[in-house]
Amino acid sequence: MDRPYTLWSIRGLLFVFDIENTHDLEREEIIVSKDVNDEGELCELFDVLLCPEFFNYSEEERVRLIETLSFFLNKGDNFDGVFNKMDTYFDEDIKDRRQFMAVLLSCLKRYQNQESGVI
Repeated sequence: MDRPYTLWSIRGLLFVFDIENTHDLEREEIIVSKDVNDEGELCELFDVLLCPEFFNYSEEERVRLIETLSFFLNKGDNFDGVFNKMDTYFDEDIKDRRQFMAVLLSCLKRYQNQESGVI
């Protein structure tokens, strides 16, 4: 039987942006230097900080993260369950949480396809 989808896995992936994450001045400076409401800058941020984190997960876990994110986007979730439980280093509030997650999904799919050799 398939496990139900939960936002905890997405929250875990985004922990790299959380203030509760261990102190890393270089990482913090990268985070605050990007406009999280600009799709291009958000992709750059994900490429630098989330891509390496994403590949710490097993193949199965990576696929499951993509499926989970797709599920909640398709369901119309507002992702308050993720963002209301974390304080981030972001310099400003995320204006459109669904757009943030759509960009995240796009990046995760790109990373997974690059790993698989799919262009």
